[in-house]
Order: sequence, then structure tokens, then C-alpha cells
Amino acid sequence: MPEATHLIALRHGETAWNAEQRIQGQLDTPLNDVGRWQAQRLGQALQDAGVQVVYSSDLVRVSDTAAAFAGPAGLPVQFDTRLRERHFGEWQGCTYDELHQRWPEQAVAWRRRDPEFGPLGGETLAAFHARSIAIYAELCARHPGQVIAVFAHGGLLDSLYRAATHQHLQAPRSWLCANARINRVLFNGEGFSLVGWNDDAHLLGD
Repeated sequence: MPEATHLIALRHGETAWNAEQRIQGQLDTPLNDVGRWQAQRLGQALQDAGVQVVYSSDLVRVSDTAAAFAGPAGLPVQFDTRLRERHFGEWQGCTYDELHQRWPEQAVAWRRRDPEFGPLGGETLAAFHARSIAIYAELCARHPGQVIAVFAHGGLLDSLYRAATHQHLQAPRSWLCANARINRVLFNGEGFSLVGWNDDAHLLGD
């Protein structure tokens, strides 16, 4: 068996659209003031984590979060477009309430996590899940025995959690994929196993 890769999986800090419950998808929205504070605290918390390699989505809300850690740590950031959030097509920019008003039947399919459903111009859940697991596995396989940090989006974290805990793609989400939390997973060359999830100690207090 190859040495396990220690994956630290991270979501970007908060954006204004997160706060408004507006779908970002692959639109390039920046961090808000809260998100920049979260990124700074996250970066500080990771300085002693032994990270050797940093990967990131190229969208600015993620790249700025990654930079808050990688810059002070003196590590280069490697960008990969496959770490982008699910593409939501014509839904991008809409609030959740607007989805139910404009596309009520499609919104129900989305809420039910229909694997074959995708908004016009966007990805199906099944295709997105496959992309998410494939990129995490590929990046981990490059670095057996190392600690890597991968900065991405909430949807990718959801897929990773399901893979690490053997949750069905349509199982209702009972776990958090919150902004700027620390999530730890091992990859042994064949699959993922959960070490810790949603560590928010660095965000507590003032």
C-alpha cells in the first residue's frame, strides 16, 4: 500500500452572495469583509499544519483565501480550473427564493438531489460529483506521504465528505461545508477516509 496523503480540504471565505443566499457557481465573486477576516484567521491556523503543497480553484474568492495562507508560508499556489464550483448555468446569480419562483419544478429536482438534473447551461449533479472526486484523487495521488492543502468550494467539499463517509449522492446533507473551516481526509491510493471535519476553532472569539 502506498503511503497515505494527508489532504486538508478547505472552502473559501464568505462572500456577499453567500450571505444573500445567492448562487455563485462559476461566477467570479470576491470575498466580503467577513470573508477576508476568515481567510486571514484560516491562514494563521494552517501555518503549523505541515503543508507542503497548495492547490486552489482559480476563482478569486478561493485564490484570495489560499493566498492568505500560502503567501506567509512561502508556498506557491497551483491553480486548477477543475476545482471550480459546480456550474449552475442560467441559475447563476439567482437567490434560492428566485429559483423556486422562476423554475419551481426544476427547483424541486435540485432539492431532491436528482443526479441527472442540471440547470440549462450547467452541470448535472452526477457529472459534478464525478469531477470533484476525480480531481481530489488525482491531486492526492501525486503526493503520497505528504500533506497537501486544497482550496475549493462548498460543493466539492460535499462530494469529498460523501466519498470519505460512503454517503449516497442523494442522501440529505446532515453535515456542514462552511466557509473557511478546516477539514482533514486521508487518501490511501484507493479511496478517502475522514479524519476531522468542520474545525472552526480558529474562527471563535472576536
